Amino acid sequence: MDITGKIIAALESRSGTSKANGNPWKIQEFVLETVGEQYPKKMMFSIFGEDKIQQAAINVGDVVTVSFDINAREFNGRWYNDIRAWRVSHDTALAAPAQAAQDAPAASFQAAPAADPFAATSSNDDLPF
Repeated sequence: MDITGKIIAALESRSGTSKANGNPWKIQEFVLETVGEQYPKKMMFSIFGEDKIQQAAINVGDVVTVSFDINAREFNGRWYNDIRAWRVSHDTALAAPAQAAQDAPAASFQAAPAADPFAATSSNDDLPF
């Protein structure tokens, strides 16, 4: 599955050592907000592995497309969803218009004065009444 959006938060990475074979591991979670929708949605996803975290090079404010897998797991009688990214591509084409819209100053305009319907009219009025 794929989703495109802007990274709004990068959570602290966590690391440790696996109990089974003693190998070190690292995981980092990010929050993405969809762009171009009337009602943007937020999704938290994780990247597992120090090399994959560095390869993704995600910063807050980046517009990215995330390819991910969803898996559920049970722990102490409760179920939890795990959204794990397996590819992250930076979308520079989407980032440029979004950034330009944020950087552009608000358009200012001066409205034309409205015509007063009760103003005195000329004496050559052709209305029949």
